[in-house]
Amino acid sequence: MILNRKYYYLWLLLVPAWLFFYLSLQSLTDLIIFGLIKLPKDSHLTNSISFFLFEVPKVLLLLILIVFVVGIIRSYFSPERTRKMLGDKKLFMGNVLGSMLGIVTPFCSCSAIPLFLGFVEAGVPLGVTFSFLIAAPMINEVAVVLLFGLFGWKTALIYMSSGLFIAMFSGFVIGKLKLERFVEDWVYQVKAGNSVIMEEDKITFAKRISYGVDEVKEIVGKVWIYVVLGIAVGAGIHGYVPENFMVGLMGKGVWWSVPAAVLIGIPMYSNSAGIIPIVQALLEKGAALGTVLAFMMSVIGLSLPETIILKKVLKLPLIFTFVGVVGVGIIIVGYLFNFIF
Repeated sequence: MILNRKYYYLWLLLVPAWLFFYLSLQSLTDLIIFGLIKLPKDSHLTNSISFFLFEVPKVLLLLILIVFVVGIIRSYFSPERTRKMLGDKKLFMGNVLGSMLGIVTPFCSCSAIPLFLGFVEAGVPLGVTFSFLIAAPMINEVAVVLLFGLFGWKTALIYMSSGLFIAMFSGFVIGKLKLERFVEDWVYQVKAGNSVIMEEDKITFAKRISYGVDEVKEIVGKVWIYVVLGIAVGAGIHGYVPENFMVGLMGKGVWWSVPAAVLIGIPMYSNSAGIIPIVQALLEKGAALGTVLAFMMSVIGLSLPETIILKKVLKLPLIFTFVGVVGVGIIIVGYLFNFIF
C-alpha cells in the first residue's frame, strides 16, 4: 500500500525541524541563560539551570525519535510470535535469543505474570523465560536512548552488552538449577489455549507507522514527567554536590561501593527515564562507571514492584534465587567496569 500523501508532507516538515532544533540546543540554552535571564557564569545556580534547560529538550527529542522507530520494529513482534520463537529453543541458545528478543519486544515488568503464564503454556524453559523477563525491562529503548543522548554511543553499547550478559547468565544459571518445583502449582494447571498467531506480515507499513506514533503517545506521554524530574535532580547534583563527596562514596577506591549500590538500588522504584539523568550527574561528580552502572541496573532490573508481582506465580525460594543471581551478575559487571575504566 502506498502511504497517504499527507505522510510525505508531514515528514518533509518534521524531520528537518527536529534536526535543526536538536543541533541548536546549546545555542538556545546559552541565549536563555546569558541573554534573557542574564545569569552570572560559573555559579552553582547557572550550572544547574543550564544543565536542566539543555538536557530536557535533548532527551525528549531523542526519546520521541527512538520510540517511534522502535515502535515500528515492535509491530513485528506479538506475544504469540515471541512465545513461538522461544518455545522450541534449548538452554543457552534459548537464553541468547530470549535476551535479544527482550530488547525489542514491548513488555515491561508489569507484564510479568501474563508473559510468564504464556511462556509456560508454550513450553518455554524456565531459564529462557527468565532471560527474557530480565532483558525486557532492563534493556529498553528508553534506557538506550537516554544513555546515548547523555553519554554517547560507547556508554549505551556498554550498558546493552552488560544487560545482555546479565540476562543470559542469570537465565542460564536458573535453568541449570532446575527450579521448576518452585513455580506455583496453579501455573502448570492452566490449560494452553489454541492461540492464533497474528499475521503481522500482512499489516501494511502505513499501519506500522501509525503504531509507531501510538507508541510515542503512550510511552513518551507516560515517562516525560520522570525525565523532567530526573533531570531536575541531576541538575541539583551537577550544580551543588561536591565532587569529593561523590568520589568518597562511589569512587573506584571504595571496595564496597558496588555491592552497596546494588543493595540500595534493589528496593528502590524508578524507571530508566527517572534514574539515568541522576546517573549522569553522579558520573560527572566523579563516581565510578561500574558502581553507577550497578546502581542503575539494580533499580531498573530488580525493582521491588516486579518482585511483588512475580510472587503471584513464583514461590519464595525462586524469587530469592532470581534476585540473588541477577544481583551477583550486576556486581560482577560493576567490578569489571571499575577495573577496566
